[in-house]
Amino acid sequence: MKKFAVAMLAGLMMLSFQFTQSKNKRVYAETLDQVEIYTVQKGDTLFDIGLKKGVSELELRNINHIKSNKPHSGQKLILPKTISKAEKELLARLVHAEAKGEPYKGKVAVALVVLNRVEDHRFPDNIKDVIYQKRQFQPVDNGSINDAADHDSKKAVMEALALEGQDNDSVYFFNPDKTNSKWLRSRTVTTVIGNHRFAK
Repeated sequence: MKKFAVAMLAGLMMLSFQFTQSKNKRVYAETLDQVEIYTVQKGDTLFDIGLKKGVSELELRNINHIKSNKPHSGQKLILPKTISKAEKELLARLVHAEAKGEPYKGKVAVALVVLNRVEDHRFPDNIKDVIYQKRQFQPVDNGSINDAADHDSKKAVMEALALEGQDNDSVYFFNPDKTNSKWLRSRTVTTVIGNHRFAK
C-alpha cells in the first residue's frame, strides 16, 4: 500500500512537473522513469538540497509548487535535471583557472557567469560550447583549463547551480588591472568581488 501511495504521489507530481513553464533552456525529464525523486531529510532547506544535488533552488521551488524554503521532513520532491558530471568537472576547472586566489564568493560568481551565458540567447546553449567559444576565456587559450580543479572550485560550481536564476544576470567578468578592453569596461557592472568586476 505504501509503495502504491508513493507511486501515485510521483505520478501526480510528474503531471504537475510537465505543465510547469520554465524559461530555462536546459532540458528537463519528460517521462516518469527519467524523474529523480528526493526525500527531504530532517533540517533540509531547499538551498541545502540544491547545493547537495547541484540543482537550482528556484527551479526546485517552482516545479514542486513550494512556498516555504523549508519543506517537511519525508516530503518527496521532484529534482530538476542538472548538468552532467563531465560538465561540472569542466566548469570547476574553468573556475579554478580563472579565480585562483580570488575569494570563494568570486569563484561562485565566475561559475554563475557561465550558467547565465547558457541561458542568454547571445551565447551557446551548453556549458562546453560556452567555455570553448573563441576568445572568451583565457584559460582555454593558455591551456590552464586542463589543470585539475581544487575542492573550493568544485564546491563553488555546486553552489552556483543551487543559486541559478537568482543572480544579477552577469555574463562577463574581468580584472580591470589586466585588460585594456574599452568594450568590457563599457559594460554595466553588477558587482565587484576581489579583483574581478562582474558585468552584464
